[in-house]
Amino acid sequence: MAVIETEHLRKYYRRSRGIEDVTLRVEEGDIFGFIGPNGAGKSTTIRTLLNYIFPTGGTARIFGLDVVEDSAKIRADVGYLPGEVGYYDDMSAEALLQYSASFYRGGYREHRARINELLDIFELDRRRKIHALSMGNKKKVGIIQALLHRPRLLILDEPTSGLDPLMQTRLFEVLAGENQRGATIFFSSHVLSEVQRFCHRVAIIKEGSILRVEDMGKLRHGHFLKAKVVFRREGEREAQAGVLDLPGVIHRATDGRTVEVLFNGDVNGLVRHLAGHDLESVWLEEPPLEEVFLHYYEKEGRQQ
Repeated sequence: MAVIETEHLRKYYRRSRGIEDVTLRVEEGDIFGFIGPNGAGKSTTIRTLLNYIFPTGGTARIFGLDVVEDSAKIRADVGYLPGEVGYYDDMSAEALLQYSASFYRGGYREHRARINELLDIFELDRRRKIHALSMGNKKKVGIIQALLHRPRLLILDEPTSGLDPLMQTRLFEVLAGENQRGATIFFSSHVLSEVQRFCHRVAIIKEGSILRVEDMGKLRHGHFLKAKVVFRREGEREAQAGVLDLPGVIHRATDGRTVEVLFNGDVNGLVRHLAGHDLESVWLEEPPLEEVFLHYYEKEGRQQ
């Protein structure tokens, strides 16, 4: 079952582009990463899904329901964390969470134990007023608000920004538990390491359009290799050029006797080419996700 499904979703602010072609399918039980730099369209997509802004074109459905026509029904089963949280400054954290719980089935009485549990997990002083909280603690209030009613779908916009490393780890532990319970998680990020560690699938967005949707396992363990070759002599120009011209070579860098490439081809061809030359050393390793991600961005840029 598709929990989130969009087709050619577009949002323009008069002549300014928000998003222009977002087609996604997030399955039930997915932990789905939505990655791209600031300004790529991540937050606009999320706000459109939640009907905080209206789409210019295309369609979007959550739980099979139209995000515009059925937004109230959808929100009852969604937990949302915005990128920037803002609340009533004179309320205490506990009072704000009580107020938030009143909007969900069962009200505060039903969700009180869960709120108390989350306050303890995230080490948040329930008595402090919102205006007295640091940015990180305000973020914790937003996280608890999103989780308190045990939603079927969590939509989190840059959830770790403002959190210290300990709380980031704790957040992902809690989210893993929610996913094991059956919740689907959709979160945006520009921190590639956390996406690589946590997600099942990932969509890469650039300038409002989806470049690629990939299974994270394929990105981690696919055919990409990072190769570093050091020739024994300086004069191996022809051999170096041969490495750079091999099918599947993406990024290229040379420095004296050293050639470094990001490679997405038949490794046997690379090894056969190198076998006939005098080498000092060869390293082959799996590249970090950042390098694969940059490949997709640069490839798309060359095609435009």
